Amino acid sequence: MPDYLLEIGTEELPAEFVSSALKQWESLIPKQLEEEFLKPQNIKIYATPRRLAVLIEGLPERQSDRQEEIKGPPVSAAYADGKPTAALDGFLRKQSAALEDVSIQQTDKGAFVFLIKNITGQASRQILPKLSINWISELQGKRFMRWGDGELRFPRPIRWMLALLDQDILPLELVNGSNTIKSDRLSYGHRILHLEPVTISSPSDYLSELRKAYVEPDSLERRRLILEQIDAAAQTLGAKAQISDELLEEVINLVEYPTAIVGEFEAEFLHLPVEVITTVMVTHQRYFPVKKDDQLLANFITISNGDPAKKDIISQGNARVIRARLADAQFFFQADRDEPLESYLPQLEAVTFQEELGTMRSKVDRIIDIAQEICAQLSFSREQRNEVESAALLCKADLVTQMVYEFPELQGIMGRTYAISSGESEIVAQAILEHYLPRTADDQLPQSLPGQIVGIADRLDTLVSIFGIEQIPTGSSDPFALRRSANAIINVIWYAQLPINLAQLITESATDFVNAHPQRQSPQTNVNKFFLARLRALAQDDLKIDYDLVDALLAENILEDRALSNLLDLRKRAHFLQSLRDNNQLEQIYETINRSARLASKGSLEYSILDPQGLIKSELFEKSSEQRFYNALLDLLPKTQAALKDNNYQLLVEGLITIAPIVSDFFDGEDSVLVIAEDLAVRENRLNLLSILRNHCHVLADFGAIVKG
Repeated sequence: MPDYLLEIGTEELPAEFVSSALKQWESLIPKQLEEEFLKPQNIKIYATPRRLAVLIEGLPERQSDRQEEIKGPPVSAAYADGKPTAALDGFLRKQSAALEDVSIQQTDKGAFVFLIKNITGQASRQILPKLSINWISELQGKRFMRWGDGELRFPRPIRWMLALLDQDILPLELVNGSNTIKSDRLSYGHRILHLEPVTISSPSDYLSELRKAYVEPDSLERRRLILEQIDAAAQTLGAKAQISDELLEEVINLVEYPTAIVGEFEAEFLHLPVEVITTVMVTHQRYFPVKKDDQLLANFITISNGDPAKKDIISQGNARVIRARLADAQFFFQADRDEPLESYLPQLEAVTFQEELGTMRSKVDRIIDIAQEICAQLSFSREQRNEVESAALLCKADLVTQMVYEFPELQGIMGRTYAISSGESEIVAQAILEHYLPRTADDQLPQSLPGQIVGIADRLDTLVSIFGIEQIPTGSSDPFALRRSANAIINVIWYAQLPINLAQLITESATDFVNAHPQRQSPQTNVNKFFLARLRALAQDDLKIDYDLVDALLAENILEDRALSNLLDLRKRAHFLQSLRDNNQLEQIYETINRSARLASKGSLEYSILDPQGLIKSELFEKSSEQRFYNALLDLLPKTQAALKDNNYQLLVEGLITIAPIVSDFFDGEDSVLVIAEDLAVRENRLNLLSILRNHCHVLADFGAIVKG
């Protein structure tokens, strides 16, 4: 069983593409090999900034012979008066088959002509060239480029291609206009440390030969080496490196031969906020900060892809770069603090939020309005309102400072710092920082009430405004990160246990939008639907609620409106309903309650009616089971009312467990009734009994949407 090695060599690839390409090949290559009936013993994918490679070990010499069942035209089209039609003749020609080779089989869609075709397996050597070109051409990523005079697209120009099937070169060609890249057994080592080509005799020699040429092809091994070297370098300083996963992933894919280098800068820069220094290091320079006793040091660790013998020169060069960046940051920091944070508000008039939606200053005013509505819902004190309003007013002011203009990653962070230096309270300053949280799905949530409220107001304004101009997310396109904003609003409300009526906030915000844009339609309905979709996703993915239970919680308009009006109650009901299923209590009531809910849909009773008195006419009862059903509804009423008052849904379920056998007798007992009676008055009376029971159940969920497990 031969081994196969494919390597494409390029100019330096973007680090994010290296990581992405590795993952794509890990999925694509095994899948396409399986589709070609080739199952190797092992597949290893390698990636560096200058190459992508796959080593396939134990590849079968050829595909196994096999039979394939091929579906042809329907019999009605294949034969006319018992004779083959042009459709059948065409099918036979395409498959190189004779009429006697076909059979007729019945399917769900009728009778069809089928052909059993014997296929002789091809040699792997014949299949691999096409597959290899596919693996290269099917890679996807951002900002692909053309080069030369050809149409070939890739993140960077492809310079060489190595393809070996055991010791033999497998002929491959990548055509790019007048330039054709042909496969060979030559690879190339480190751009600085090994200038000569590297001859690969066989796939098994690949790793060892490249390592001799100062290239580590295995990204996992590079990761191990980098972490080991960073730790050793930090120990020379008696410190510990601060290693973020994002930076580590990027650095791994920026180097082929990693060397950790310690650098330093002037201690005077440590007077800058820690976030400023680390942003310069991590985001702009790809350096690892180091701390000792939780204090940032005037040192850094960088991973070089250069000559280890020139570590000192490289260190000095890195220090010069960061020194200049920190000097700029120091100037911006001092200049920004010459004026109080509030003085920057007029400059927000020159910053566009969105072309049709005005300036950031206008957005701030809308954030304040929404934040005030939230404060009113939460019955905040005057002091609390003042804190929220101050934070809302200043939350975007740092966007026009020199520091944030140069380092956009510091928005909110500098707002907090400048607010404190301007004499604002700690809680207002913290809220300015926290209103941006969470920035990502796994980021921390805001801890302060003002930060939570201003963050909700900011995101809700963005959602309503962007939906108002009909920039609704479609598929994977979400340029304003509206899904993330809606998720954040829901998660903050759940986390902070905020009894906010989101439906009311959406209504008020949508009304304000239409008043400001009378030529536009209200976005309220679409925003509501969007939040409901996010609630469904979060309930299933984060709360781990079964899909049908989520359907039951968010069924029909009445339950959807209730969900948006009280997100805390929705989450409580979701967990409770899931627990009913998990502890088998749901099983005790499912059959009768689900059946009742489905039959009740044939009636017309409103969902709000819970009391059977005055509605149910006992003189229309024909069986004793109807009277028992009615009495049971009377007994259930106080339990349901208590459940509604205290959100104690266990009381309701206990009542449903009690009424379940009575309803079962109503359906199937000795005194059972036919609900859809011929007498319309009797029919309506019985449907009303079932509808009232359904309404009691609706206090928890729509049981008609629940699927039996």
